[in-house]
Amino acid sequence: MKVLHILLLLLPCLAFSQISVRHTLNKNNSSYPIVGKNDVATIVYSSSENILVKKSVDFLAGDIESVSGKRPSVSTATKTQEKYPIIVATVGNNDLIAELVAKKKINVDVLKGQWERFIIQTVDDPFPGVKKALVIVGSDRRGAAYGVFTLSEKIGVSPWYWWADAVIEKNKEIYLEKCHYISKGPAVKYRGIFINDESPAFRNWATEKFGGINHQCYEKIFEVMLRNKANFLWPSMWLPTMFNVDDPLNPKVADEYGIVVSTSHHEPMMRAHNEWSVFNGGAWDYEKNKEQLRRFWRGGIERMGNYESVVTVGMRGDGDEGMSEETSVGLLKTIIKDQRQIISDVTGKPAEKTPQVWAIYKEVQDYYDKGLRVDDDITILFSDDNWGNLRYLPKKADLNHKGGYGMYYHFDYVGAPVSYRWLNVTQIERVWEQMRLSYEHGVKNLWIANVGDIKPMELPINFFLDYAWDPASIQATDLPQYYVNWAGQQFGNQYPREIAELLSLYTKYNARRVPEMLTSATYSVENYREADRIVEEYNGLAARSRKLYNQLSDEYKPAFFQLVLSPIELSANVNEMYVAAGKNKYYGERGAAAANYYADRVRHLFQKDEELTKAFHELKDGKWNHIMSQTHIGYTSWNHPPLNMMPAVSYVQVPKPAELGYLLEYGRRPQWGWLDVEADWAFSESLPAFDNLNQQNYYVDILNRGQEELSYSITPQQNWIKVSKPKGVTQYIERVYISIDWGKAPKEGATGKILISGAGKEYTVNVPVRESISSASGYIENNGVVAFEAASFIRKIDNKDVYWTVVPNLGRTSSSVIVEPVTAERQTLTSKSPRLEYEFTVVKPGDLTVHAFLSPTQDFKKSGGLKFAMSIDNEEPQLVNMNEGEIKPDYEYAEWWSKSVADHIKIRRTKHKVDKPGKHTLKIWMVDPGIVFQKFVIDAGGLKPSYLGPTESKYVGSK
Repeated sequence: MKVLHILLLLLPCLAFSQISVRHTLNKNNSSYPIVGKNDVATIVYSSSENILVKKSVDFLAGDIESVSGKRPSVSTATKTQEKYPIIVATVGNNDLIAELVAKKKINVDVLKGQWERFIIQTVDDPFPGVKKALVIVGSDRRGAAYGVFTLSEKIGVSPWYWWADAVIEKNKEIYLEKCHYISKGPAVKYRGIFINDESPAFRNWATEKFGGINHQCYEKIFEVMLRNKANFLWPSMWLPTMFNVDDPLNPKVADEYGIVVSTSHHEPMMRAHNEWSVFNGGAWDYEKNKEQLRRFWRGGIERMGNYESVVTVGMRGDGDEGMSEETSVGLLKTIIKDQRQIISDVTGKPAEKTPQVWAIYKEVQDYYDKGLRVDDDITILFSDDNWGNLRYLPKKADLNHKGGYGMYYHFDYVGAPVSYRWLNVTQIERVWEQMRLSYEHGVKNLWIANVGDIKPMELPINFFLDYAWDPASIQATDLPQYYVNWAGQQFGNQYPREIAELLSLYTKYNARRVPEMLTSATYSVENYREADRIVEEYNGLAARSRKLYNQLSDEYKPAFFQLVLSPIELSANVNEMYVAAGKNKYYGERGAAAANYYADRVRHLFQKDEELTKAFHELKDGKWNHIMSQTHIGYTSWNHPPLNMMPAVSYVQVPKPAELGYLLEYGRRPQWGWLDVEADWAFSESLPAFDNLNQQNYYVDILNRGQEELSYSITPQQNWIKVSKPKGVTQYIERVYISIDWGKAPKEGATGKILISGAGKEYTVNVPVRESISSASGYIENNGVVAFEAASFIRKIDNKDVYWTVVPNLGRTSSSVIVEPVTAERQTLTSKSPRLEYEFTVVKPGDLTVHAFLSPTQDFKKSGGLKFAMSIDNEEPQLVNMNEGEIKPDYEYAEWWSKSVADHIKIRRTKHKVDKPGKHTLKIWMVDPGIVFQKFVIDAGGLKPSYLGPTESKYVGSK
């Protein structure tokens, strides 16, 4: 084991010194020995403290033992002569701390009356006979706990040591460098998670592991919450779960851990939804069944007692359904008024003395839009659209609402257009961008994330809670390093940067389209090599992660498997399976034996999915059995299928003798190159044009239409045509690439030919070469298309009030660009307005259509849509409303919404005309903040359908 010297590295707070990790001996002997060569610190706390302080002390002792192998003793003595005590306390509850304050050894004034703050400080000569002390003082019980767990994390105990089996590195000695750290308070008052949609995975796991979703199970949840500085919970609630009923110790243990329990958006007054049927209350209808509902709700408040809680008020329809269309704003106001009277009657205090929250979710948004407001002390909880896009943010005029605002966000969802519950599909960059909007618009009282089964959402949970604690500490430029830091927290010095890249890419790829929504038609088999590129990216990531797994020390492999390898391999496998199904259909319709190969491939990959899941469930002797059992293949509606169902495949009957066929990249319809019909429609006679700037290669798929092996050859008829494989033998399909030797190609342009032969047949295919282009700059048109990423601008123009910011890795294909500050006012367009500029070259004059690829942001301002403008060269900018036409019908999302959240993109188009070939400039003008620009595609007449759009064009020149 090593010797660990720590200088607790936290974020700087005001003028106070930092606390961070160091592995070198402090030669001036100023360090504090938590575990020295011959000494082990004693942890001291007062018996009068809240039970959470005692629990925190016990956790700290266990964490120190896990690192060093030596467990500190724990004492409740009011005096100490221990050489090196660690004193854990809350302000005003510890005589030792009071003595240090009196001696002016420490100052805790900054903590008094504060919410969840703490001090970590070393003190020299604190008491007679005591060399050094380490004090951890909290402003309240959770502040003390957060201070303790901050120290635990810095000595090497990850918050995920149990939930993800993150390794605790061993160090026989632990030294803390001299420090005086005063934490900030949390930026968001209540920060927490919602365990939801938890059957079958979480429920069956908890039943096998703990005998149910009981207090033993919740103890593990509460601990990881505290270690991540969370304090708020909506507990598991799917049928037949009832937090307070299933195990009466659940609320008691929650309070002992300092966790503030509430109930979800459709469970008012501290009652689980399922309790209504147990209560046998009848109709869930306040107009028809008022007295029964009041009795039911009163019971919830009575049971709450003195536990620290936030009471959900309001009402939705039965079972998380919308209320009837006839429900009026007036009735909901009456319901809330009556609920507050119950709260007051039961607690014996004015209702405003009990924290309350009203959730603006789904149809309740309509009531809010119609002017429904609640009492000033109630927190108003807004929500995203269940897919990570905020629906509404408060206006400046509303920010004086005393109860403040909250945000309900989703990493998991059951509902339209298709549920997503299986794997992590959330980019932390999108969480950052949306929750930054939320925070900067004054939503600071409550943040809660729907995290499904908790696993495998460890990364976004951690990020969400870190960001809620201190948004100012994580700017756009910090996001790449967050992955590195998180990887280091779980794996120490075991390849943190390599692991960080794997994490950032797999979540990016999964966020393109959730696995549950994949079909055989999602990615284009025909255009831009998209389907092949998707498989190559995923499988390349899987190969890298498997290689890294094999290089890791054995102790790190279980955590790496859970957090990195397994989700990547599962994702790669299911994406390849659907691409194989797409190719099965594609080649089957073209009469190629390759269809049968891909049918078999789909079956193999479907079986592999089961094997990969089984490997997860067998990990750590079955510790995580059931946790990945959510069905995820074969959705036919929004709800999950009862079992995984393999994508449909077809087999084709082909003759025994080999028969030659071919398909050309971007070939003419219907791309059947083997028919014996001499008609224009039957043949792909020409490859697309080649040019000297793009220096393309295009493929020819050699297809076997028989059972026996096919021998083929491809022979160039001109010496400037190059073939990647002039001949070969194939059972199914062979891809051959055609390119040009530009040193030999005619400068004036020409059309060459290749001869495709095999199985007694020959076909001639044209190879056209454009006239050489001598000058061009920027992004170069390639067969009627120019594409570039939003972050690839040639220049950006800011002004003193607003500026453009690149958000690394955000989006489906590269990085994105936003406007900051996100609360900036709408801009009036002038020649000096903030804008982005992109240079591009087209080969001929004519009509252009610019496609702007945007994140599917909603009109959260409710001010007629978020706007920007586009222009080419010096034309008048065309104003674009990214939310134009987005009208939601009653209680259900419209078709536009289903498509935008399924694709994770909105595309807005403008028409332009250029009167000459050559270089032009696309300008993107800022009007509103809140828009996320991902990519631009300029269609000069050649754009073909695909999911992600064409890849970025070749760039000529310097940026």
